[in-house]
Amino acid sequence: MADLARKICLLGDFGVGKTSLVARLVRNTFSERYLTTVGVKVDSFTVPAEPRPVKLVLWDIAGKSALDALNQTYLRGASGVVLVADGTREPTLRAALYLLMQAKSLLQDPAAVLLVNKFDLVDRWEIQPGTLAELRKTLPVFEASARTGNGVEQAFHDIAGQVTA
Repeated sequence: MADLARKICLLGDFGVGKTSLVARLVRNTFSERYLTTVGVKVDSFTVPAEPRPVKLVLWDIAGKSALDALNQTYLRGASGVVLVADGTREPTLRAALYLLMQAKSLLQDPAAVLLVNKFDLVDRWEIQPGTLAELRKTLPVFEASARTGNGVEQAFHDIAGQVTA
């Protein structure tokens, strides 16, 4: 039986770590070098699941705080979105939530998770625990680190479960 494939778009402001999170998930690597994504970068990751594995086709869309016309076309056909915010920069959380609102207006009830990156720098976080607790009432929230790998797979396993439910 073939893997079930689902398109998942990563959305978030510039520099939040979308590309680093994908590299950690897919290749188990991390680089200190910052490379700006231009347009979109596509990768895939298979999540073991019953009754069959789920292949997540990950669209790492260039960082922006709002979707322009081009990025809206990249979203077409997506089953879900992974919103990424940088815990050390509170405005990136507002950007991620705005991107979710835009994605919901373009997609038919997309699955969604919020991944708050840079948990390895939690002592410098601007995003308050109470804010995340409030968000958890309506959205799965994961605190993760592309650098260490903590929390990364859990977020993608969650979205895989949502898009196959």
